[in-house]
Amino acid sequence: MPQLYFYDDARARAFEPFALTRPTCEMRAGALLLRERWEKAIKLETAGFISSAHLADFDEPGAPHAVAHNAEIPAGAIVINSRCVAPLDLSLEHFDLLMCDGVAGAVRLARAVPAASFADGSLDLGTIQTSLGGRRLKSRWINEVWDFNATLSQQLQEDIPPLAAALGIKPSRHDAVVGDKGLFIEDGAEVGPHSVLDCSAGPIMIRRAAVVSPFTHLVGPIYVGAQSVILGDRVADSSIGESSKIRGEFSNTIVIGHSNKGHAGFVGHSYLGRWVNLGALTTTSNLKNTYGTVEMWTPAGARSTGQQLLGTMFGDHVKTGIGTMLNTGTVLGTGANIFGSVMPPKAVAPFAWGDKAPYDTFDLDKFLTVAERVMERRHVKLSDRARRLLAEAHRRRWSA
Repeated sequence: MPQLYFYDDARARAFEPFALTRPTCEMRAGALLLRERWEKAIKLETAGFISSAHLADFDEPGAPHAVAHNAEIPAGAIVINSRCVAPLDLSLEHFDLLMCDGVAGAVRLARAVPAASFADGSLDLGTIQTSLGGRRLKSRWINEVWDFNATLSQQLQEDIPPLAAALGIKPSRHDAVVGDKGLFIEDGAEVGPHSVLDCSAGPIMIRRAAVVSPFTHLVGPIYVGAQSVILGDRVADSSIGESSKIRGEFSNTIVIGHSNKGHAGFVGHSYLGRWVNLGALTTTSNLKNTYGTVEMWTPAGARSTGQQLLGTMFGDHVKTGIGTMLNTGTVLGTGANIFGSVMPPKAVAPFAWGDKAPYDTFDLDKFLTVAERVMERRHVKLSDRARRLLAEAHRRRWSA
């Protein structure tokens, strides 16, 4: 049985604020994590990922571990560029080279390759397997971190029907349905009375043990993950990972999972990592008053995103206080804990702490204590590996 590996190239390793604490294959693109998309297509489990050295101790339930620098990727293994988004209606049994939009997206190794060959992210998979020309695959590339949001609505429309078919979820009937693009409610999910499920512009999928509270307005395309709770107001064009809580106006936004927006406030065209908690009335701006394109901080400096609509990138473990107001194209680094009435700058460094810039640095031991408490509430243990990962992220934190 061949083994499956994910490779973060140099471009993927710059997807801040997330790249400090997670490999790209554990980012959500459309309805599923990038890793989950390929596992469904190839019908294999992932053996490991190859990424930046500081992710050596990455550890999440169900996720693979990093491949050691001195290891060898065996002959016959499949190596996938993490930025390539596989379609969910894909079924692959054998291939040597997959060309995704003209670029090598996945290869089957004809010989063993040292993991060190991938160390700096510069290796092009096409140089490993070129002789057979390759099979063309209709797919998308995530070239910039904001592409996750830019392609979200279309990706969800493509994802939900084949995902429902693969899971055996048949189109559902409900008194509150509007439109005909498809409603898919998995067994064990609950939809409260006086809710409106608008499938006019795209399908809606609600996974097992998820709860949609009374008086909620869902506007498709939207994916609600298992055990998540939607607590009211209008939620539209979003992908909400497992075990999350969402209340208030929420649109065109991705949640990896295990995050909370439990109160009123608008969040739009944004991306939430894991273990994010937004204080009451936290609000993002996603449109400039000039209606111009939004600039965003990146490790290479501030850049134009080419997007007219873009909110905030919330790194893993970010916390905001009551009434936090966030500008267009804001980046909040891992572990940042910000509060107060002053609008934060558009880039806030990881583990920043305070009510205004310049921020203090969140003490590592205190941060880990908070993280452990937060995770225990969802019955997830902060493992020793995850502690080491976060300690390394704290040590390597970038400045904005």
